[in-house]
Amino acid sequence: MDDRKAHLARAVKSYRKKVAWSLDRAARETGVSKAMLGQIERQESSPTIDTLWKIATGFSVSLSSLLEPSPDSVTTTEIKTLDDLRRDPADEGMSTALVFPYEPRFGFEYFELILRPGYQRISQPHEAGVVEHIVVTQGKLGVLIDGDWRSLEAGEAIRFAADREHGYRNRTNREVVFQLVIHYPSKEARLAPEEV
Repeated sequence: MDDRKAHLARAVKSYRKKVAWSLDRAARETGVSKAMLGQIERQESSPTIDTLWKIATGFSVSLSSLLEPSPDSVTTTEIKTLDDLRRDPADEGMSTALVFPYEPRFGFEYFELILRPGYQRISQPHEAGVVEHIVVTQGKLGVLIDGDWRSLEAGEAIRFAADREHGYRNRTNREVVFQLVIHYPSKEARLAPEEV
């Protein structure tokens, strides 16, 4: 956990310095309070996924760049075990596993999400051009798109523009598991934090 907090602190500070924003300006651009941004940079806070998304959108960076360093390049075969990657962020009711972080040459990041029974999350719009791809692997997932909740069963998939409000919910009494690929509009649009 300390390594993750340290990485997040370095990434936020690096992105802020790269665009030459004060904490006040960063707060205006991200919609996250100056106090919270300061706490993150000092490793005093474990922000929610919603807060991380606001920061990522404000700086026009990938969500995964706030969670772990991007790999320099893939030179060897990588095998990962999702059980080792899963973690519960500050949002209770959801587990995330960052399967493959964002890499500029590919333009996407890949997550597995688990929603506990009764959990619902509304996500603010991401930057223009961001597209989400979802494949449900277990349970029944509700997805909010264009103001309507759509129901997806295991084995069903959906792709939608995520630059508008959207959401996910589990109205069942069992966990819902789904794969999420987030594609960003252009490789050039992603900043890379220095020394992160």
